[in-house]
Amino acid sequence: MADDAVKNLITVLRDSNKGFLDVGEHLESSTHRSFFMEEAQVRARYADELERAVGEPGGSVTQAGSSAAAAIHRTWGDLKAKLGGGDHTLLETAEQGEDAAKKAYQQALEDSSISSTARALIAQQFEHVRQSHDKVKAFRDATAVA
Repeated sequence: MADDAVKNLITVLRDSNKGFLDVGEHLESSTHRSFFMEEAQVRARYADELERAVGEPGGSVTQAGSSAAAAIHRTWGDLKAKLGGGDHTLLETAEQGEDAAKKAYQQALEDSSISSTARALIAQQFEHVRQSHDKVKAFRDATAVA
């Protein structure tokens, strides 16, 4: 059975996958939209990799699905898009989601009960997630109204 920190991280990655897809569908910029669609696939792959690393491919972790907080966050993003918030507002919402992903990675890396194999995979993924966060933030800043 996977450690709680890893289970939480897998749930966050599944949430990230859905969030990137959802925001990506609403973005006007084709460059941003393309990045979001690609990143959604990365998050799904990362969740699958972690499930395999803890010996639960397709197991109870996958079945757990999305967190309630993430569902509310996505609904809020949808509402912003429908109200004409534009790319900047959507990117703000996405950055908040990325902050949650970074926090989940940090918590997992601080958990001493995680195996060295899983820890190495988490550290590798975390580097990409940090870079993704920075890119989302740069997109957000570039769309800010002066």
